[in-house]
Amino acid sequence: MADIVPELLELISQKFDERTVESQKLKTAVEHLMANEATYVDANNFAIEVGNILSDIFEETIDASVLPDGRMYYNIADRILNPTMAKNHELITGYAMDVQKNLNKKAGLHLKPQIPELNQSRIDGIVNRISSEADFDVIKWILGDPIVTFSQSVVDDSIKANADFQSRAGLQPIITRKLKGKACKWCRALAGAYDYSELPKEIYQRHDNCRCTIEYDPGDGKRKTIPSRKNNPGKNKKIESRKKIGIKKPAEN
Repeated sequence: MADIVPELLELISQKFDERTVESQKLKTAVEHLMANEATYVDANNFAIEVGNILSDIFEETIDASVLPDGRMYYNIADRILNPTMAKNHELITGYAMDVQKNLNKKAGLHLKPQIPELNQSRIDGIVNRISSEADFDVIKWILGDPIVTFSQSVVDDSIKANADFQSRAGLQPIITRKLKGKACKWCRALAGAYDYSELPKEIYQRHDNCRCTIEYDPGDGKRKTIPSRKNNPGKNKKIESRKKIGIKKPAEN
C-alpha cells in the first residue's frame, strides 16, 4: 500500500498555515503583543486557538477511510503528530517568549526570557495511545481536546521555566491560577495566588477541557511575598481538601 503520510502531512501543514494567518483571534493576540499589553492570559488564548485549529484540521483530514485497515499505525501517527505538534510548540513558545520579554522590560528586569524544551513525552503518549487501538474511530477523540490541552501546557511550561529562572536570580515569583468556566472540584481547590516557595506540585497540571489560566507577572521586579499559607487555617483546609481529591479525579464537579 502507498505511503499516505507525505501527502497527508502536506495537506495538514497547508491548511494549518492558511488558518493561522486568517485567524482573527491570533491577529488580536499579536496586536496586544505589539502594543506591549499582552500577558500570559493572551498567551493562553493564543495557545487554545492554535490547538483548536490543529485539532479541527486533524478531524477534517484524518478518518478511518484514509488509514490502512482503518487504523492509525505507529509509523503513521509518529510521522504526522511529531512535526505538527512540534510546530505548535514553536509558535506558542515564540509568543510566550515575547510576552515574558515585555513583562521583564516593564519590571526593569534585564533577564533573558526562558524557552521551555518540547515535552516529547506528551507527544509520545498520544502517539502510543492512538496507535494502540485497532479501530481509529474508537480513539479519534484523542486528536480533539487533548491537542488543545497540549498547546495550553506549552504556556504553562513557559511560565514555570521563567518563574524557576527568576527565583534562582533572587526574585520571589508569585504564580496565580484562576478558574475559567464551570471549574471542577480539583481545579477549584488549586485556584489562588501562591508564593513561589509554597507552590503546590500540581499547580501547572491540567486535565482535558480545562481552561483555567496560570499567570505570572514579575511586577516591579522586587522580591514579593504574600501571606503564608502555613498560618492560614482556611488555606490549610483548602490544601488538605486538594490532597484528598487527588490528581486522578479532575472531572468531578
